[in-house]
Amino acid sequence: MSIEQENQLNIELTDEVSGGIYSNLAIISHSETEFVVDFIQVMPGVPKAKVKTRIILNPQHAKRLLFALKDNIDKYESTFGPISVNQNIPNKIPFNPKGQA
Repeated sequence: MSIEQENQLNIELTDEVSGGIYSNLAIISHSETEFVVDFIQVMPGVPKAKVKTRIILNPQHAKRLLFALKDNIDKYESTFGPISVNQNIPNKIPFNPKGQA
């Protein structure tokens, strides 16, 4: 077995996970040791939204995710053009750590 074969990771995508979960809001918080990303689905006219999934990352993995997203956005925009972001939508939502998720 070569070193290249030893370093390969076999990743399984189950049917349950392959459909994904739609999210149109993400709230990110952090402590000294973790970044927490809550993915939420907000529906128009509905005053309550539930966290659909929560991802907890250590700081190094959070930074790797940042770089990977930047790389993929750059590739997307080079193919499809710039992604416009509505500047009227606030990018910060008050976070209540005592709230229910």
